[in-house]
Amino acid sequence: MIKKSQLVFVPFPAIGHLVPTIQFAKLLIEHDEHLSITALLIQAPFDPAVDSYTHSLTSSPSVFSQRLRFILLPTSHHPHANSDQPSHPAPFIDSLIENQKPSVREAVSNLKSEPDTAQIAGFVVDMFCTSMIDVANEFGVPTMVFLITGAAFLGFMLHIHEIRERGNVDTTSFNFKESGTEFAIPSFVNLVPASVFTEAVLDKGWDSFFYSRANELRKVKGIMVNTFEELEPHAVQSFCNSDFKVFTVGPIVNIGEDRDEKVQQGSDVMEWLNDQPVSSVLLLCFGSRGYFEDTDQVTEIACALERSGVHFVWALRRPPSDSVSAPGDYCDVAEVLPEGFLERTARIGRVIGWAPQAQILAHKAVGGFVSHCGWNSILESIYFGVPIATWPLFGDQGMNAFEVVKELKLGVEICLDNRMGFCNVRKTEVISAERIEKGIRQVMEKESEVRKKVKHMSEISKRALMEGGSSYSHLGRFIHDILNWE
Repeated sequence: MIKKSQLVFVPFPAIGHLVPTIQFAKLLIEHDEHLSITALLIQAPFDPAVDSYTHSLTSSPSVFSQRLRFILLPTSHHPHANSDQPSHPAPFIDSLIENQKPSVREAVSNLKSEPDTAQIAGFVVDMFCTSMIDVANEFGVPTMVFLITGAAFLGFMLHIHEIRERGNVDTTSFNFKESGTEFAIPSFVNLVPASVFTEAVLDKGWDSFFYSRANELRKVKGIMVNTFEELEPHAVQSFCNSDFKVFTVGPIVNIGEDRDEKVQQGSDVMEWLNDQPVSSVLLLCFGSRGYFEDTDQVTEIACALERSGVHFVWALRRPPSDSVSAPGDYCDVAEVLPEGFLERTARIGRVIGWAPQAQILAHKAVGGFVSHCGWNSILESIYFGVPIATWPLFGDQGMNAFEVVKELKLGVEICLDNRMGFCNVRKTEVISAERIEKGIRQVMEKESEVRKKVKHMSEISKRALMEGGSSYSHLGRFIHDILNWE
């Protein structure tokens, strides 16, 4: 008789982290009937959308309810709990996770004491939650990381950590726009300019946070990356001599599973898309945390859209009130748009707030995507065969944009370097309407080589998770390893 085992998942409470992690858990459950998963959900004190999503998971019955459980951890005190303006996201994230360790410890102890409970085989944690290794060690089980970024960025993290360990370079000393420095990163084919580096290695405020996460990644037994071998063959191969195992388990994309309370908000735009010609519509969407502080930039985008004449759906978000909260929706988008823009483009476009991005990308009318280049969005665009025009804002997005345009040739460039930075502290020049319009025209070109390559990669991505596919095989190897770890 095959023994039953369970995994403890600790995802990070941000929509871009949480949703793919839960979908990965479902994928594992589908793959092995002897496996169960308990996800310990941390509450997000500054993002009501995350709390709404986590509460929906704990209150709604699942088709996997016997083998996939959700436990909502109690809210813990942290230094910013009573602050309207958290000073910096890095210490906020650190304290949020560190203060949840007692709750995780208690929850796992309770799991172990349940009658007839399946043996706990290991922890699967988000890269922001790697300090939970300490808790897993207390229970004598291994820790694995589920990484929501690509393999190339994982290689970057580990390489920068390595050269910092050797004392060769201090990346925080670079002027990211003017240094002109390029690095040979093993997970990239091309030299990578410092201008596309994440601010996590350029900004003193993020430096220790990034260094700690990279250091902890080297202590885990394995890393599951949301990618597939055929998409990033060079990056995946760069880990062949690593001390830890890398499993490519993607593309894990959000196919028709947006938050229930939000779906109705997107119904009008979906109806409008039904009336548009095939591949005629451009989607502009900058992720769950993307926004433009500068209304001059909004004006330039509007001018570019109007001059291009392209049909469009534009998800335009209101800036948040502080450095850790999520953007919201405008009560009236007309207040930040050029006078008369909505009237002049009424036939060809829609300006909305929150967008059901996956459903829009899946629609046959959509032919291009102006994106912030979050890794989840890149995978969705590839899965649905929609080419990207890159416009990164912060985090890993600049490096993702560089990879999409220069390494993979699956997108066109509006810009490559991060325009904003966490906390919106990195101010850059406004991108002109002319430059935006050029990118729009390129990404919407019907017979371009980029479009052909994206369509081909779309077919490959759908096969990767099918039986016999590359990611399907990696999932099987991961389950075997974690269940047989000694």
